Amino acid sequence: MKIMKIQIINGPNINLLGKREPSIYGSQSFEDYLEELKARYPNVTFEYYQSNVEGEMINKIHEVGFDFDGIILNAGAYTHTSIALQDAIRAVKSPVIEVHISNVHKREEFRHKSMISCACVGVICGFGLDSYRLAVEAMLSKQE
Repeated sequence: MKIMKIQIINGPNINLLGKREPSIYGSQSFEDYLEELKARYPNVTFEYYQSNVEGEMINKIHEVGFDFDGIILNAGAYTHTSIALQDAIRAVKSPVIEVHISNVHKREEFRHKSMISCACVGVICGFGLDSYRLAVEAMLSKQE
């Protein structure tokens, strides 16, 4: 079986997981969760990047978007505002899955609209950090 390369990109405030609104986002840091993903999927090489800056996220998409087997993107609040991220996703060859920890459709009205969903192969939301595992499963199923 081929080793799959997946880039996880997290946007603004995801660096505060475990501390930020645990009633919505849980009490586990993303770094701890990432170790669980790596252990669960030994045939996947995960790269992880987090930024609170939209342009840096776009640069990372450009950097990996032609060489990686897939990108899992949690754009945070930029999901609802960034046409530039949508354009970056459309510009690269790697498939992108949009993920959200919370169910954005149960939250404020402004979170119901995603500017990036139309450029992604799929959207997973509302399953806590397990949303990332579900995205990995989706990417693995497309590889087979």
